[in-house]
Amino acid sequence: MHNTLTPTIQEEFEKAFGTQFVTSLSVREHHARDESAYDKTLPDAVIFARSVDDVVKAVKLCHTHSIPVVAFGAGTSIEGHILPIHGGITLDLSEMNKVLSVDDQDFTVTVEPGVLRHQLNDEIRHTGLYFPIDPGANASIGGMVSTRASGTTAVKYGTMRENVLSLKVVTASGELIRTSSRAAKSSAGYDLTRLFIGSEGTLGIVVEVTLKVYPVPEEIIAAVCAFPSLEDAVNCTVMIRQSGTNIGRVEFLDANAIKAVNQYSHLGLKELPTLFFEFHGSSTGIQEQISLIKELAQECGGADFEWASKTEERSRLWTARHNAYFASLQLRPNSRSITTDVCVPISALARCVSETAEDLKAIQFPWTMLGHVGDGNFHVLMMIDPNNDEEREQAEALNHRLVQRAIAMDGTCTGEHGIGIHKMEFLKEELGLPVVDMMRRVKHALDPKNILNPGKIFSWE
Repeated sequence: MHNTLTPTIQEEFEKAFGTQFVTSLSVREHHARDESAYDKTLPDAVIFARSVDDVVKAVKLCHTHSIPVVAFGAGTSIEGHILPIHGGITLDLSEMNKVLSVDDQDFTVTVEPGVLRHQLNDEIRHTGLYFPIDPGANASIGGMVSTRASGTTAVKYGTMRENVLSLKVVTASGELIRTSSRAAKSSAGYDLTRLFIGSEGTLGIVVEVTLKVYPVPEEIIAAVCAFPSLEDAVNCTVMIRQSGTNIGRVEFLDANAIKAVNQYSHLGLKELPTLFFEFHGSSTGIQEQISLIKELAQECGGADFEWASKTEERSRLWTARHNAYFASLQLRPNSRSITTDVCVPISALARCVSETAEDLKAIQFPWTMLGHVGDGNFHVLMMIDPNNDEEREQAEALNHRLVQRAIAMDGTCTGEHGIGIHKMEFLKEELGLPVVDMMRRVKHALDPKNILNPGKIFSWE
């Protein structure tokens, strides 16, 4: 179905894009992998898009010649989402990085897809507003839309699904569409915005995003608290959710993860299962939250809260948490991480975490466990020797057992990472073949030549 980039077709792209069309090995290699443990997969060429017109022009050419095209943002995905497994064009959107408008009275911003999360908050800081969705990595907004990202603040603010109001998308045929208005709600027709959110670039290429933003909280205080066991820490999280406390963040790191971040970020935390908290609100409201959380933590064996109220102190704690992936890799230099995530109903979380920890004890290579447990989502990182097939098989077998455990608890095979290549079979296990086939029919209708990020989420046939 797909064509290769023949000299004649390449000449057409070169004529259309000039120096923005690149075939050098170094640039292709840069776009040949994400943060997954997959080997490099080279695109035939890379186009650096600088405008919506560039994207339209590139996709139209790809459509005409049946050339695969994969959108690329910051490259931080971890399930093989951006690997050009059928060759073709990688469309780099990183130079489309402008904040187009800030509507502070409506609490919205409109951005190009290459805007990075940190960049967005830096540029709107003067308005007293911020965009809270925080997947950890300094991901691009377009990439966060495509994977339906969430992260550490989802317990309070939700995911990208709840925080995207409107999209401009270039379809597989090169048509530019807008999915909705900036209105806070709408009942007008199918919800195309949420169809594209989480579609991993397989239905269209996002070229503009309108987001909800929020007032910066009056006061923010962070804290960490260690617990005697995994179950104690997770049970504390469940009690916090059941109490109705509107906490800003609650994150879990097991003892292995704490050891890793201590070494990597030069912290001195107790190497025990630990919860990271963040409280948002007025001074009075925060003190009420803190009083309740301390009481619940003590009931679960938590002790010795460490507090961080100054910006630099909070930043140090959360930077350490966000660097847990890189810290985990340093537990075994030159390793690659088989990284997975699941999400279960909060009532099943303690059992899922404890059974997974028991399962992990059987492996001989380093592992860590951490997660956004406030909404039932946690991650396992297994540091394997990328050249050791036996270790890879062992890690994948454990990953499969974890997914089956989560699905049996009425959970999902991925809370926020997405499907990519890595979890295609798990999608079938979770939803069943009729649902996956319905998704496939949507793909066939919107991308009949299968040029948009082919081979991801599910097979074409």
